[in-house]
Amino acid sequence: MKADHRAQHWEHFEHGADIGVRGYGDTRAEAFRQAAMALTAVVTDPARVDASQAVSVACEADDDEVLLVDWLNAIIYEMATREMLFSRFDLRLHDHRLEASLFGEAVDTAKHHPAVEIKGATFTQLRVVQNDDGIWLAQCVVDV
Repeated sequence: MKADHRAQHWEHFEHGADIGVRGYGDTRAEAFRQAAMALTAVVTDPARVDASQAVSVACEADDDEVLLVDWLNAIIYEMATREMLFSRFDLRLHDHRLEASLFGEAVDTAKHHPAVEIKGATFTQLRVVQNDDGIWLAQCVVDV
């Protein structure tokens, strides 16, 4: 599923019994945001999730790749402990520190039809790079 802007979109890729999440953006922050949308889309259609409740998260790491895994695992943690799904991600990146507000709602099985439970983001096929065309890519495999 692609957004209207050529660079801002997310997609999944297959990896054995698990699934890869991939985000693209004009900026590193946008690629991270799109990877988070892909994460939600593993569980349900993000369009089904009302962005009515906010949750704050912060992550810091030594490099972009570890920061991406920490970011996705922070979202997975909030999904599991709060029993919520998220459809909007407002984030700020400063070097290798990320601060974000996640917006979503409590899981409603009748409304969201959750497909799987995500166990965690992994270092498998982990990449955060700016391509030759200037577009940022943020990807990894998540354990389902």
